[in-house]
Amino acid sequence: MTLFLGLVLAGLSALVTQVGFLLRHRGAVEAPDVDARHLLHSAVELFRSKWWTIGYALAVVAYLLHVGALAFAAMSLVQAVLAGGLVVLGVVAERFFGFELQRRQWIGIGLTALGLALLAVTGEARSGQDSADYSVAAMLGFEAALAALGVALILSCRHERAKSNAGILLGLAAGLLFTITHVAVKALTGKLDTTVLELFASPYLYVAILGGVVAFFASARSLQIGPAVPVIAVTSIAGNASAIPAGIVVFGDPLGSDAFEIAIRTFAFLLVIAAAALIPVPTRAAAAAAGDSAPGDGTPEQDQAHDRDDRRKERDSEPDHVHRREDEPGDRDHRRRAPADDELIRAPLPAAPGGRSSSGW
Repeated sequence: MTLFLGLVLAGLSALVTQVGFLLRHRGAVEAPDVDARHLLHSAVELFRSKWWTIGYALAVVAYLLHVGALAFAAMSLVQAVLAGGLVVLGVVAERFFGFELQRRQWIGIGLTALGLALLAVTGEARSGQDSADYSVAAMLGFEAALAALGVALILSCRHERAKSNAGILLGLAAGLLFTITHVAVKALTGKLDTTVLELFASPYLYVAILGGVVAFFASARSLQIGPAVPVIAVTSIAGNASAIPAGIVVFGDPLGSDAFEIAIRTFAFLLVIAAAALIPVPTRAAAAAAGDSAPGDGTPEQDQAHDRDDRRKERDSEPDHVHRREDEPGDRDHRRRAPADDELIRAPLPAAPGGRSSSGW
């Protein structure tokens, strides 16, 4: 019964997650750019957007459902069910948000869902509090590896060659950082029988908070600069693809009972990784499509990109107007002072008192 409840909660979390992602994308596009030097201000600006706030509220609901699922079912099985949300993402994005998915993207989504389904079917899942047992050494090593990879992906966006794929790279980083939070939360579910003081004393609580904060801003920025469906899909795939081995390595979820089952699960995992590469649009094709389209003539993602660029140009040009307005009174004062200055220049300088020259200043 606990396993079934965990799967139901995971399914609901998958649906709510994808709808919330699409709404957050709409809000992120409307909001000013996320600035790493002013994170608090960036967060305030994001939540001023109605769509971002609604989408984030749905994300909170989805996260609570996710935490509930982790408390009742094995992490690898929960993440496999959540991956089914990729198919939901494609359908909802086209039917209700007006996005157009290419054939290769549908193939990528379908193969990813198939691979994750194979992982779910062939897995031997534990349930309840037994699924929260973990190795401390494996936990530290796995979390450190995910953090290092996530930070490396974020820093790689500064390179000129990576700027065209910055949204995808940040989406990947956000997915890995979300997994850090999920692994820490899964470890915390094993401490439900402890006191509140012991819960707050656990380092995993603060690991979850820190990972969630960094993932929040990385995800928001990826939604601002990247195409909606590929960024959301890649973020979800990165989260699921990293969480499934986390369940095996950290929490001891079985890889398989025999060699054939292990081979099937390994193939399914590789299929997920390969299929994920089909979802982002190739850089050259995306650039050509964006260059050939005019505002209002392309896909919703292209139109939103045009609108975002227009808003950035307006924000960038605004300080120039402000400076010109600020300079106008100074110009008028300068013109008024010009005759008086000329008179002072023409007039002989008075002798400095006490025999000192004026050059003594």
